[in-house]
Amino acid sequence: MNENQRPAPMFLADAMGLDFLNSVATPMDTEVEWIASGNDLLDWLEQSKLVPEQDLKAVRDNAGPGELDSIATQAKSLREWFRTFVIKHKGQTMSSAALRELEPLNKLLARDEGYEQIIAAEDETMSGLKMAELRRWRSPETLLLPIAKAMADLVCKEDFTYVKACEGHACTLMFLDKTRGHARRWCSMAICGNRAKQAAHRSRSRG
Repeated sequence: MNENQRPAPMFLADAMGLDFLNSVATPMDTEVEWIASGNDLLDWLEQSKLVPEQDLKAVRDNAGPGELDSIATQAKSLREWFRTFVIKHKGQTMSSAALRELEPLNKLLARDEGYEQIIAAEDETMSGLKMAELRRWRSPETLLLPIAKAMADLVCKEDFTYVKACEGHACTLMFLDKTRGHARRWCSMAICGNRAKQAAHRSRSRG
């Protein structure tokens, strides 16, 4: 599927680490890759709001020839490594026994140059100020760091027993089931849920 035919990226997993896995998916029978190039990666990061727009512009303006495409390739490799980890552990309680498997992620997180600054608070606070987590974007490679942080948040802050794969036919999207009763089955009721209802209706009609 070319860029002009490609739908907008989907952010429906309720966990950004899983939304990143869903940056390649088969929501409607045809595989869609949202990070096919360096520019695609920048677009995805902008829409995910993982990187501020002005920082993405600075990285784009300062990147050398082919540098962004190289980072996109690295991002896709990171994505598929993490997919293997998630598929292995989804539906189970995460334990410290998984720590060794996460060594590649820890190595990436160790490169971070994050820091905190006092900034004006948009919402009303006692002082009108708040602390903000910022990052130095020294090279295109730093674009991988907020993705790594989203993955780490999924592993450390969420309950892996509620990580699920959509039950839709041929759908490869994943999500974190935060619904009451944890009965979510579909990536989206508007996509796979609706298709399942239509298929069930046709089946009943034939019967």
